[in-house]
Formats: sequence, C-alpha cells, structure tokens
Amino acid sequence: MRRRKPPAVAPAPVPFAPGAARAHRAGLGLTPEQVAEGMAAHGVRLLPGHVLAWELGGSRPGEAELIALARALWCPVAELMDGRPTSLRDHRLARELTQETVAERVGMAPADYRRAELTGHWDGDPDQTLALAQALGLRLTELVEATGRGEALDRLLRQCVTGRWQSQLRPIARLVPVPEADLAAVLPVLHQEHHAPTYWGATASPRTATPPLTPRFWHLLSTRDPAVPV
Repeated sequence: MRRRKPPAVAPAPVPFAPGAARAHRAGLGLTPEQVAEGMAAHGVRLLPGHVLAWELGGSRPGEAELIALARALWCPVAELMDGRPTSLRDHRLARELTQETVAERVGMAPADYRRAELTGHWDGDPDQTLALAQALGLRLTELVEATGRGEALDRLLRQCVTGRWQSQLRPIARLVPVPEADLAAVLPVLHQEHHAPTYWGATASPRTATPPLTPRFWHLLSTRDPAVPV
C-alpha cells in the first residue's frame, strides 16, 4: 500500500498594512501610476490597479512585490507590515532577504530552511542558530520567539529551579546561542532566587506562586553582555 504524502503546508499571507502603504504614498505625493513605475524599476511590473487594490485591502502583495513597493515608497519593509515581525519569514522580509540567502548564511540546505519557515519549527544546531540571529539581526528574545522555542525554554528554566540547574545547562545552550559560561553564571542565581522566600515576597510561597522565570532569565543574561543582545 502506498503511503499518502502529508498535506503540503501553505505559507501564511505576507503581513501587510494597507493603511501604511496608502499613507506613505500620500506623504510622498505619488499617484498609483508613479508607484507602479517605481516598482518596475526594481524588477516588479504590475498595473496601478494592483497598488490601489493593496491599499484598499482587496488583495495583498507577495514577497517580491512587498519589497519592491517599500523601495518605491522609500521606506523600510517593516513599515508596511501589519504589526512587528514575529516569525522567521517576517524577520527575513524585514531584512529584504530571500530564503536561499538566509539558508546560505546559516549553513543549511535551502529546503530545510524553507521547512523551518513553513512549520515554525527550528532544529538547527547552536552554530546555525547563532548564524540565524546574526543574519536576521535578531535579539535573543526575538530569536526564541521566531524559532518557536519559548515554551521549551520556560519548561527547562522551571526544571532548573525545581531540580539541579547543572543538568539543564546544555539543553538551554541548544536553545539560546550564548556561551555555556554565561549560562553557568545565570542559572544558579535563578535557582537561588527561587528558593529564597524574601526574593519572591514574604506573602507568597515560591512553590505555589512562582513569577514568570523567562523575563528574569533574560534580565540576568543581559547583565552578562552576550554577543547577541537580549
């Protein structure tokens, strides 16, 4: 019996803010025709009606179209995106990079990188993860969010404070690309604070009312001045 292939995962629509595009065009005093001409200069040819349709929310530009539109409007791509970048794809678009370019900089097969963007699951090794942060200009907090590692990090941090932090050192290092020496300085502090009632407050037991650990972890790590900003 032939195995069925898993259903293909369709990429999410490109994040786009129609009002921002309209405001940028109006601010420059450009007509839709002039915007279309400007986009053609960047290799994307379309009708002025497409520009109007985007501004009215009737359709959205594709990746190449969004980048060309931003260049025609003399603004960063991020200013035309609906909300701040959160996913790998969003951050890549904000840097005006192709999937192939990022894959090359990270040292990963293009197909593997495309899969990471589609699924939101990143399984690169620590060196590739560090290269990803550098290629996309990500802070550590943005990196963990974009690679879908937030829940895993929170779980490991809780294991650090309820058990032996030493056993979680390498697993956390695989999620957060910083030297283990920095983690070895931060994790015991987190562990000690968890077991000090005066730190969490006299009215709350650390075992029953533990505040979120991840923000405190990032704060402690920021004091170490890691190569990748927090």
